[in-house]
Formats: sequence, structure tokens, C-alpha cells
Amino acid sequence: MFKLQVQDDETDARVWHDVKDANGALLTFEKEADARAKLEELFPVLVKMEQYTGPKRTRVIAIITDKDDWPKKK
Repeated sequence: MFKLQVQDDETDARVWHDVKDANGALLTFEKEADARAKLEELFPVLVKMEQYTGPKRTRVIAIITDKDDWPKKK
């Protein structure tokens, strides 16, 4: 699984936000290529700017699932 993140303030590298759909649910993708395509569709200017100048303000994050659910959630 993959999710998208965008940095709203280029002067603060600590502030990243998950990209959500119109209903407020987290956008997730099974394939990284699909996630990258959606990122470019939603933020075309930021994605293109990253090719020519910095800093990086969009990213695709892998979501790692825990199969044994450790520690046990209450």
C-alpha cells in the first residue's frame, strides 16, 4: 500500500500532510505507479517543479502492514 504526502510550507521540512479524498478519507493505492500518477494529477505544478528545482514538496510513502498485529491493540 502507498499513500501521498504534500509539504505545504517549503521553509519547514517537518510539516508534511497526507493527501485525502473529498470525503476526508486517506488516499491509498495498491501500486506505487498508480500513486505517483495520482500525485502528478493532483499536484502537477509541484511535481514538475521538483524536476528542475528544489526543495522536494511531494512524496509517495509505502505503508507497511503488520501481519501479527504486535503489540496487541486494545
